[in-house]
Amino acid sequence: MTDDAVDPHLTVPELPRTAVVTGAGRGIGRGLALGLIAHGHDVALLGRTPGHLEAVAAEAAGLDPAPGSDDVGRCVLVAVDLTDTQAVRTASARVEAELGAIGLLVNNAGVLEEREVAFADDDVLDTWRVIENNVRGPLNTTHALLPGMLAAGGGRIVNINSGAGHRPTKHYTGYGISKGALARLTTLLDAQYREQGIRSFDLAPGVVPTDMTAGMPVHSSRTQWTPIEASIELLLAIADGTLDRLSGRFIRAGEDTPDELVARTDEVLMGDARRFRLVPYGPTDPLRP
Repeated sequence: MTDDAVDPHLTVPELPRTAVVTGAGRGIGRGLALGLIAHGHDVALLGRTPGHLEAVAAEAAGLDPAPGSDDVGRCVLVAVDLTDTQAVRTASARVEAELGAIGLLVNNAGVLEEREVAFADDDVLDTWRVIENNVRGPLNTTHALLPGMLAAGGGRIVNINSGAGHRPTKHYTGYGISKGALARLTTLLDAQYREQGIRSFDLAPGVVPTDMTAGMPVHSSRTQWTPIEASIELLLAIADGTLDRLSGRFIRAGEDTPDELVARTDEVLMGDARRFRLVPYGPTDPLRP
């Protein structure tokens, strides 16, 4: 039985339409940030390279409001090394000073191994580089912004994840480890802070055409890609609270839609599905929850 099944009335107060998107200078982060801004969210663009962030800010300045939105949001940009704990704290304080309380954090920034090989053939230092970037960055940003969310009565945290976090693959060991760790962070945040108004989600964007995926041999012959619009649709549904009852769980763009997830929520909760956990072999398993 889940917390939602016990008390479905744990609700989050209305949150400010403010967001932080990491890795916002390129790829999926850029698309998510622009989607939020077009729908009226004020967004802080965080990333390592100032020029990339400035290019996205210039795009944002030329956006028209999305259908159903009265106006576009504004954006601020902060160049920061997300693995530097003190730098992230400083950047987060600046963001909160400029935008006020943050309602949504999108931990998107991430890297991939330089080579598509199995672990024994890889450079363990490169494997660790991937793990450190993909885990330490979200830890730093979440830790820096969580107190403000709690003080405001709630917030939503979205970790951009991947099927590689729970599905074994033949390569990209560090990436798979990092995404598994990120999924565990999602469930821990839900367990620790659900009753204080925090909602956390793993959002897998599918295979979106970006510079990263273009350089992956595994996708060299791919002809079907997941449009970034599918992730934006789910992110907006998370931001407005539509999917709050699915906190702590995994959502996949290109397969899931907000309407389908809402329709299936009771089924997901009753089966304790879409959660990173150990699956027992049956009712007599001594390792059952």
